[in-house]
Amino acid sequence: MPPPPRLSPDELAAALSGLPLWSGDGEGLHRTVELPGFPDAVAAIVRIGFVAEEMDHHPDVDLRWRRLHLTLVTHASGGVTEFDLELARRIDALFPG
Repeated sequence: MPPPPRLSPDELAAALSGLPLWSGDGEGLHRTVELPGFPDAVAAIVRIGFVAEEMDHHPDVDLRWRRLHLTLVTHASGGVTEFDLELARRIDALFPG
Protein backbone atom coordinates (compact mmCIF):
# COMPACT_ATOMS: atom_id res chain seq x y z
CA MET A 1 0.00 0.00 0.00
CA PRO A 2 1.50 3.38 -0.95
CA PRO A 3 1.85 5.97 1.80
CA PRO A 4 -0.89 8.61 2.08
CA PRO A 5 -0.26 11.97 0.42
CA ARG A 6 1.15 14.90 2.37
CA LEU A 7 -1.30 17.65 3.18
CA SER A 8 -0.91 20.92 1.33
CA PRO A 9 -0.14 24.03 3.43
CA ASP A 10 -3.76 25.18 3.02
CA GLU A 11 -5.16 21.78 4.04
CA LEU A 12 -2.88 21.72 7.07
CA ALA A 13 -3.82 25.26 8.13
CA ALA A 14 -7.51 24.41 7.89
CA ALA A 15 -7.02 21.22 9.88
CA LEU A 16 -5.03 22.97 12.61
CA SER A 17 -7.85 25.45 13.10
CA GLY A 18 -9.91 22.48 14.28
CA LEU A 19 -7.11 21.17 16.52
CA PRO A 20 -6.42 24.09 18.89
CA LEU A 21 -4.16 22.04 21.20
CA TRP A 22 -1.78 21.27 18.32
CA SER A 23 0.74 23.35 16.41
CA GLY A 24 2.95 22.50 13.53
CA ASP A 25 3.81 22.72 9.91
CA GLY A 26 4.28 20.32 7.02
CA GLU A 27 7.10 18.59 8.90
CA GLY A 28 5.02 17.56 11.93
CA LEU A 29 2.23 18.24 14.39
CA HIS A 30 3.19 19.02 17.99
CA ARG A 31 1.43 18.97 21.32
CA THR A 32 2.54 18.90 24.95
CA VAL A 33 0.36 17.04 27.44
CA GLU A 34 0.98 17.81 31.11
CA LEU A 35 -0.10 15.24 33.67
CA PRO A 36 -0.20 15.37 37.50
CA GLY A 37 2.95 13.28 37.94
CA PHE A 38 5.43 10.88 36.37
CA PRO A 39 3.32 7.71 36.82
CA ASP A 40 0.38 9.50 35.16
CA ALA A 41 2.59 10.46 32.22
CA VAL A 42 3.80 6.88 31.81
CA ALA A 43 0.19 5.65 31.93
CA ALA A 44 -0.72 8.25 29.29
CA ILE A 45 1.94 6.84 26.99
CA VAL A 46 0.35 3.41 27.35
CA ARG A 47 -3.10 4.80 26.52
CA ILE A 48 -1.73 6.60 23.47
CA GLY A 49 0.15 3.45 22.54
CA PHE A 50 -3.03 1.38 22.33
CA VAL A 51 -4.67 3.94 20.03
CA ALA A 52 -1.54 4.25 17.90
CA GLU A 53 -1.21 0.48 17.58
CA GLU A 54 -4.86 0.19 16.57
CA MET A 55 -4.20 2.71 13.79
CA ASP A 56 -0.76 1.26 12.98
CA HIS A 57 0.48 4.84 13.15
CA HIS A 58 2.93 5.68 15.91
CA PRO A 59 3.81 9.10 17.36
CA ASP A 60 7.19 10.30 18.50
CA VAL A 61 6.91 10.68 22.28
CA ASP A 62 9.36 12.52 24.52
CA LEU A 63 8.66 12.04 28.24
CA ARG A 64 10.02 14.71 30.58
CA TRP A 65 8.90 14.05 34.16
CA ARG A 66 5.16 14.76 33.89
CA ARG A 67 5.10 16.22 30.39
CA LEU A 68 4.69 14.37 27.14
CA HIS A 69 5.93 16.13 24.03
CA LEU A 70 4.21 14.52 21.07
CA THR A 71 5.12 14.79 17.41
CA LEU A 72 3.00 13.29 14.67
CA VAL A 73 4.38 12.82 11.17
CA THR A 74 3.95 10.20 8.49
CA HIS A 75 7.60 9.43 7.86
CA ALA A 76 6.84 7.34 4.76
CA SER A 77 5.14 10.38 3.21
CA GLY A 78 7.76 12.86 4.33
CA GLY A 79 5.31 15.06 6.21
CA VAL A 80 1.88 15.48 7.74
CA THR A 81 -1.00 13.41 6.35
CA GLU A 82 -4.59 12.64 7.25
CA PHE A 83 -3.26 9.80 9.45
CA ASP A 84 -1.57 12.38 11.67
CA LEU A 85 -4.75 14.44 11.92
CA GLU A 86 -6.78 11.38 12.89
CA LEU A 87 -4.26 10.36 15.53
CA ALA A 88 -4.27 13.94 16.89
CA ARG A 89 -8.06 13.83 17.16
CA ARG A 90 -7.90 10.50 19.00
CA ILE A 91 -5.25 11.79 21.39
CA ASP A 92 -7.42 14.86 22.04
CA ALA A 93 -10.30 12.53 22.90
CA LEU A 94 -8.08 10.86 25.53
CA PHE A 95 -6.64 14.14 26.84
CA PRO A 96 -9.02 17.01 26.05
CA GLY A 97 -6.73 19.57 27.64
